[in-house]
Amino acid sequence: MCGIVGYLGQRQAAPILLEGLQRLEYRGYDSAGVAVIENNAIRLDKKVGKLVNLREKLNGSMPQSTVGIGHTRWATHGKPSDRNAHPHLDCSGRFAVVHNGIIENYITLREWLISKGHQFRSETDTEVLPHLVEQLYNGDLVETMLRVVKKVDGSFAAVALALDEPGRLVAARQDSPLVVGLGEGENFLASDIPALLSHTRQTYILEDGEFAVLTRERVEVLDRGGSRVDKKIFHVKWEAAQAEKDGYAHFMLKEIHEQPRALRETLGGRIAPDGSGVVLDELNIPEQQIQDINKIFITACGTAFHAGVVGKYIIEDLARVPVEVDIASEFRYRNPLVDDKTLVIVISQSGETADTLAALREARRKGARVVAVTNVVDSSVAREADDVIYTHAGPEIAVASTKAYSTQLICMYLLGLYLAQKRGTLSAEETARIVGQLKKLPEKVSAVLENGKEIKDFVRRHVDCPSFFFIGRGVDYAVAMEGSLKLKEISYIHAEAYAAGELKHGTLALIVEGVPVVALATQETLFEKTVSNIKEVKAREATVLALAPHTLDEVAKVADEVIYIPQTHPALTPVLAVVPLQLLAYHMAVARGCDVDQPRNLAKSVTVE
Repeated sequence: MCGIVGYLGQRQAAPILLEGLQRLEYRGYDSAGVAVIENNAIRLDKKVGKLVNLREKLNGSMPQSTVGIGHTRWATHGKPSDRNAHPHLDCSGRFAVVHNGIIENYITLREWLISKGHQFRSETDTEVLPHLVEQLYNGDLVETMLRVVKKVDGSFAAVALALDEPGRLVAARQDSPLVVGLGEGENFLASDIPALLSHTRQTYILEDGEFAVLTRERVEVLDRGGSRVDKKIFHVKWEAAQAEKDGYAHFMLKEIHEQPRALRETLGGRIAPDGSGVVLDELNIPEQQIQDINKIFITACGTAFHAGVVGKYIIEDLARVPVEVDIASEFRYRNPLVDDKTLVIVISQSGETADTLAALREARRKGARVVAVTNVVDSSVAREADDVIYTHAGPEIAVASTKAYSTQLICMYLLGLYLAQKRGTLSAEETARIVGQLKKLPEKVSAVLENGKEIKDFVRRHVDCPSFFFIGRGVDYAVAMEGSLKLKEISYIHAEAYAAGELKHGTLALIVEGVPVVALATQETLFEKTVSNIKEVKAREATVLALAPHTLDEVAKVADEVIYIPQTHPALTPVLAVVPLQLLAYHMAVARGCDVDQPRNLAKSVTVE
């Protein structure tokens, strides 16, 4: 992933491609490249680092062509490097492809293609696409791309360029955005609308399963079977800054709504084809070392720490290993009891969090094996850990973390299941049941996002409240901590999270008439206890907003208002429960006139202690 552009027309393609890529820089990236047809050959130029590096490479030698494709990459498979940058070519140099997304079955496809004599140059999943095009090409790029997509599992926005067919580009979309820009005697492609705005505001927004065939004079949209689709033109009225947010008012809201896609990306290729378990090929922990683990530490900061608290509950329950969770800034100062039988898990969205990096180094110094969970390939945490699980959340612009948190949760489940499989602590039936529900989480998050009116109404009635309390038991307490943090950091409202059973040990002194209490009640085994705690705060005349699955609708008898989430495996409810809390914080910040994406005093990546 990250940014795609394509051009076919009468003008020089390279300057248009570079301009489009520059307009997509806000998405974040680690390398950039372009491919054009020049002098009866595909010319490929790509460079690791920022777009300026590619421009410097092209200085004085700008490609001369009226057709081309370009890409800015956010690494998922393979570290940032020139050879891993997009576009990618086939063996013959006749086909070039750019791609956003994850090819889940790329290992199987790669092995098959190698058996057919193909030679690979990169570590990426994307490179299987141009080789598939080469292998299946029948003289018609459109028919070939239709066949290629049938062999691919996963998510993709892909654009193919063929030397033998210089008069057209062929694009396909599944779970990754792709937009066609309509011009006169020229047409455009981009992963986001901002790349198109200086050239056209007439667009087609491709849907999942659709293909676009571009020539200079026309654009055809096809379905999976190759039949023509009648598309309505979408006229873009947004200004450029708004377009970067896909029409959302803020990056945070956009990123909240990107969570279904991010969850799919994180799960991609990590679930066995038969759904019997998880596959974490990125982990190289010796079998005996897994058996010998006698303690696990999870260490992180802020939102990542809250993901770690969920991880503690999950890993202990599934893998039956004691787990401690430490704030990274405290870990190395308390002389932790760590040795070669300890597994340390560090979690950092950026992979550059100073305290987390220091904790990692302390753990390794004491002989522990370290597994990193991060979003950024080749970050410091990724380089220094023994093993890395990438979240594949994609760039997160807003300071308040949303999709990074939910994908970190997914990694906790995957790791917990992986350890349970290796240690034999979970039955095959229960493993398959959890995995089956994991696969359904993206669509269930989408359902939660479609039902936000109650949250807006609640915000309108409580926008002037000076304090909020969040309560829950078990994993609900971990989610309450994250809900509280979100509200504090972007709306500047004092908020506290408490394990619900702790209310009677002092906190009830702060519960008075009208104080909002957000009560999480997603765990059936703890439901009666949580209801008792709700009654305790109601007896002090608090206003209670409860959050529960539809199957626990009895909570409506004790709460003032209820937000329901879809039913799932009890261990997985944090992924669904956090979404309404993210929206609560967002709408509260908007209602109070706060700077949602850049709250005061905070930075996205904390690289100092």
